[in-house]
Amino acid sequence: MASGTKAIYYALAANTGIALTKTIAAVITASTSMTAEAIHSFADCGNQILLLIGMKKAQAPASALHPLGYGKVSYFWSFMVALLLFSVGGVFSAYEGIHKLAAPQQLQYPWVAILVLTIGVVLESFSLMGALKEIRPARANRSLYRWFRDTRQSELMVVIGEDIAALLGLAIALLFVLLAYLTGNPVYDAVGSIAIGLLLITIAVMITLEIKSLIIGESADDDFKSAFREFIAAKYPHLEILNLITQHHGHDIVLALKVRFRKWPSSAQKLVSDINAVEKAIRAEFSTVRFIFFEPDISTQEKATAAKRGRKK
Repeated sequence: MASGTKAIYYALAANTGIALTKTIAAVITASTSMTAEAIHSFADCGNQILLLIGMKKAQAPASALHPLGYGKVSYFWSFMVALLLFSVGGVFSAYEGIHKLAAPQQLQYPWVAILVLTIGVVLESFSLMGALKEIRPARANRSLYRWFRDTRQSELMVVIGEDIAALLGLAIALLFVLLAYLTGNPVYDAVGSIAIGLLLITIAVMITLEIKSLIIGESADDDFKSAFREFIAAKYPHLEILNLITQHHGHDIVLALKVRFRKWPSSAQKLVSDINAVEKAIRAEFSTVRFIFFEPDISTQEKATAAKRGRKK
């Protein structure tokens, strides 16, 4: 099972249990913050199902219509999740809070809400730790924010963003329910719902902007490009990379190479054989590379020299 899939299942299991518990608590307590949190958790469950659908569809083989495969379809489903997080989670929570500000309701059995939210914090913490464990190898020494900006795994980006939003949302709901309980002022509960809505909108916008960049097309990260150049330099010293273009296509990488042979093969057949051998070695070393476009060429200086000779003739 892929690491991204495991992280999604962690989150789905946690959110399903939390959503049902929050719903019961929201009915008992009449808490607006709790209602907002229940809606948020159900939205998260739906989001994780959409991510699993996206990951499944991304594995479809290439076709005549989509010759590079369906890897980028995972970006579409991640984008849909971000939109749902913004609308169903963020906007609706904020609307509920604003609506209840006009007619605040006293909390019923506030200890139920406090207990459920406390348990929710614990469960979401486990879910977040599980997701963070899955990204630890890829994250390396980078900060979480830096990893979020650099990663090309949209489904993991969404799961981490959702888990953080869920944990912060629970903390906000707990804080404002406690304030409403201790002060006897139900306005705090409505304000808590608005704060949760604004939090979800902020995180949804951040995720949307990152996914937009992936849909446009992002290159492989600097670590991959450095490792690739080192591999070619060590294994094929007779090759000089004139131009290297990479682009992520879901979990796959599309690679376009323009390479100069320092010593040209003796025949066209040998050239083709050498290129095929290099491509095979690249795929063996870098499992994420799926498509390779290899173009043998000469350097700019050699082109200039050849043009000069042509003019003299």
